[in-house]
Amino acid sequence: MTNNIGWELYRSFLAVLAEGSLSGAARALGITQPTVGRHIAALESALGQVLFTRSQTGLLATDAALSLRGYAEAMQSNAAALERAASGHGPGITGTVRISASEVIGIEVLPPVLAQLRRDHPGLTLELAPTNRVQNLLLREADIAVRMAPPKQEQLIARSVGAVDIGLFAHKDYLRRHGTPTQPTDLASHALIGYDALTPFLREAGKRFPIPWHRDTFALRADSDLAQLALIRAGAGIGVCQAALARRDKALVRVLPRQAAFPLETWITMHEDLRASPRCKVVFDALVACLLAHTGAASA
Repeated sequence: MTNNIGWELYRSFLAVLAEGSLSGAARALGITQPTVGRHIAALESALGQVLFTRSQTGLLATDAALSLRGYAEAMQSNAAALERAASGHGPGITGTVRISASEVIGIEVLPPVLAQLRRDHPGLTLELAPTNRVQNLLLREADIAVRMAPPKQEQLIARSVGAVDIGLFAHKDYLRRHGTPTQPTDLASHALIGYDALTPFLREAGKRFPIPWHRDTFALRADSDLAQLALIRAGAGIGVCQAALARRDKALVRVLPRQAAFPLETWITMHEDLRASPRCKVVFDALVACLLAHTGAASA
C-alpha cells in the first residue's frame, strides 16, 4: 500500500459513496468526471483494493470501501475543522462556526439569533446543520451543538439552558371537529401523529407519558419532527410539540397538560479546545442566551 495518499483522493471517494456515480460525484465536487475517475483509480491502486463495482444503477461500494468510510469521514470532518480554525485568525470576530441542532431547534428557534450574530459580526460565517443525528464534536463534525442530553466525554464543555417543555397539542379546528380529550383513554378515538421508526425519544416518551404512545397508535407517521409539526398545524391530529413553539400560534391548543408533560433538559456543548476561540465563544454565549429564553430558564 502506498503511503502519503492525498486528501483529494479520499474526498472523491466519499463523494462517489454519497452520489453512487462518477458523474454525480463530479457535480457535487465541482470538478470533471474524468478527474473523479482518476482519483478513484489512484486510490484503489494505492490501497491495493477494489473500492467500487459497476452495476446497472451506478457504482456499488465493495466491503473494502464500506470499511474505510468511517475513517474517510473523520478525515473530512477534521479537514473542515482545520479550515474553520484557520479562517478565524485576524482582528475582530471572524471565521466560520458550524452549529449542530435538532431539526426543530435549528429551523424554528435559532435563525433569529444567527441573523443577529451576523449583524453584530459581519466577519462571522455560520454553518447550521439541522439534524436529529448527534454529530460528533470530538471528530469536529460541528463546533457547537445544541443537545437534549449532557455530554459524557471529558473533552467537551457544556452549559445547561433549562428544559424544553414538550407536550401534546392540536389545532383548534381539529378539536372543534373531534372534541377535546379530557383523560388519557380518550386519545384512543383520536388521530395521533408520531414516528414511523422507533426513536430514543419515542422509547422515553413511552415510559414517561401515562398514555399509549407507540407506533401502532399513530394514525399519521413521519420520522421528521418538522413534518409532524406541520401536520399538527394543519389540523391533522394530536401530536408532540414544544410548548414554546405552540405559544406562537394561537390556533394550537395543549391537550392533557397535566397528564402529558415531557421536559427535555437542554445543553449547549463544544470542545474544550475551542474555549479560547473568540468566534466560538461569541456564538456559544449567544446560543446560551437564546435557549435560556426559549426554555424560560432565563426568567426563572
